Amino acid sequence: MFPAKVYSDRRAMLRKELSKGLVLFLGNQDSAFNYPANTYSFRQDSSFLYFFGLDHPDLAGVIDLDDGTEQIFGNDVDIDDIIWMGRQPTIDEQALNVGVDTTAPLKELAVLIKDAREKGRMIHFLPPYRGETILWLSDLMDLDHLKLRENVSIELIKGVIKLRMVKDDLEIKEIEKMIDVAWLMHTTAMKMAKAGVVEQEIAGLIEGIALSHGAPVSFPVILSINGQTLHNHYHGNTLTEGRMLVIDAGCESGLHYASDITRTVPVGGKFSERQKEIYETVLNANLAATAAVRIGIPFREIHLLAATEIVKGLKTLGIMKGDIREAVRKGAHTLFFPHGLGHPMGLDVHDLEGMGENFVGYDHEVIRSKEFGLAFLRFGRKLQKNFVMTIEPGIYFIPELIDIWKNENKLAEFINYDKVETYKDFGGIRIEDDILVTDTGARVLGKPIPKTVADVEKTMNDN
Repeated sequence: MFPAKVYSDRRAMLRKELSKGLVLFLGNQDSAFNYPANTYSFRQDSSFLYFFGLDHPDLAGVIDLDDGTEQIFGNDVDIDDIIWMGRQPTIDEQALNVGVDTTAPLKELAVLIKDAREKGRMIHFLPPYRGETILWLSDLMDLDHLKLRENVSIELIKGVIKLRMVKDDLEIKEIEKMIDVAWLMHTTAMKMAKAGVVEQEIAGLIEGIALSHGAPVSFPVILSINGQTLHNHYHGNTLTEGRMLVIDAGCESGLHYASDITRTVPVGGKFSERQKEIYETVLNANLAATAAVRIGIPFREIHLLAATEIVKGLKTLGIMKGDIREAVRKGAHTLFFPHGLGHPMGLDVHDLEGMGENFVGYDHEVIRSKEFGLAFLRFGRKLQKNFVMTIEPGIYFIPELIDIWKNENKLAEFINYDKVETYKDFGGIRIEDDILVTDTGARVLGKPIPKTVADVEKTMNDN
């Protein structure tokens, strides 16, 4: 974990964002996957980690905004636990490591919360997302589980977002460490992408790389020759010449900071001319978007810049036509680029998404669109220094979507449907980097992962 002062300072900054009452952070509990003693790998709640730092089940943290006290609730292990797990640090010892000097057994949390409720004190809590936490919080707050989301603290949500969005040097270092591991994951996948290899062989090996260099993957590996499916977790296809392989994968550090990288490579190590044309259109969008990053620019503008680059490239290839800016304004590009350009990243690979995307990515200045494509942009508001974002444009030829648009003759003034028909077997291409917003623009984080045509081909063919 980080030094105790890091966590103390974070809690102090949070107190300045809130008015009165208690702030309640519930850590996660173990979750069984087929019988009680056989549990999924434990993953702590990210906001509990951010403010209290302790990474094991059955903990809670409370900040009293009125008297300034802080307390961790949890139970010391008994001899039965020690037999199976060995000696564990006491709750008092652990609390001191994160700058908290007051602890209590977990059962006393219910007493504290009940007393606060009876006195009419405000109790701030975040939206729960796990079944166990929903039941625990429902019991503590004496609220029907269906009513919990109606009672979350908007004040706390906004305060947590404000603090967690801006990464300090320690956090950036953790993220970069995991991008360096992602470099190994992706270059390994590139070298394995040969005809006759089953996707599962590659997916399993790169997940093993993540586990052997820190913590698990930061999300289930997306790896498929059917890259037109944006989040394709099926790994049963056999690679064949002429196909492209989309690899979207990252990992977590021991402190749970994430990386998230996508590369698309030609099976066998050599781009065809048709693949190269589409690939370089996506690459141009990736590079142009990264170059446009500045403090104070709405991320939605950068998304639309990437869309413009995509339309420009597709028009050159005869796939699109007409006025480029008008095509983007009317959303014609979304047939090929239906998702958002990127998202924040940190302790969550989609950082803070559990708080509600509209709280994280939008505000009174930038309102979320309801239009197809643009509505999927998770983050649209102005960028600030030390935000960590992904830049991940793509082009996808989705046969089912093409058929719908073609049958409706939708935006036919911008789309050459006869030419598009010849690409229905193409798949998809996405190129994603993790960037830091700096005083002067953007810095692509971590060890450079091959992404030019020449570098990808060289890596794939380097024995």
